[in-house]
Amino acid sequence: MATPAQVRDAMPFAVLIGIELLEAGPGLVRGKLAWKPELCTAGGLMHGGVLMSLADTCGGVCAFLNLPAGAIGTATIESKTNFLRGVREGAVTASTRPLHSGRTTIVLETEIAREDGSLVAKVTQTQAFHYPQD
Repeated sequence: MATPAQVRDAMPFAVLIGIELLEAGPGLVRGKLAWKPELCTAGGLMHGGVLMSLADTCGGVCAFLNLPAGAIGTATIESKTNFLRGVREGAVTASTRPLHSGRTTIVLETEIAREDGSLVAKVTQTQAFHYPQD
């Protein structure tokens, strides 16, 4: 079984922006990302796309860990983000849980929180399961 760090290392973009996987199981995936100037918009605010990337990374890992029999991979087909507050320092932690898993798709929910526990964003996404071609 791969460690969370090994799973993260298989995703070059997650490595590039500095995502750390803290926990990776079928019922919960947790990832952390530290604030740094390179990840910000004007005024030192962590970029929304970076927060969405954290959620998508955790969602992809969770979807993969819930592959149905015969499926070989996943891809995000829909994602909706509600931003609730900004991040200007510290780190954020994403917690992803599956809401519903079927034969062709899985729906996941991710909460992103600041170090003080305040909710930064809520993300709901759907991932498609891929099967080998006949």
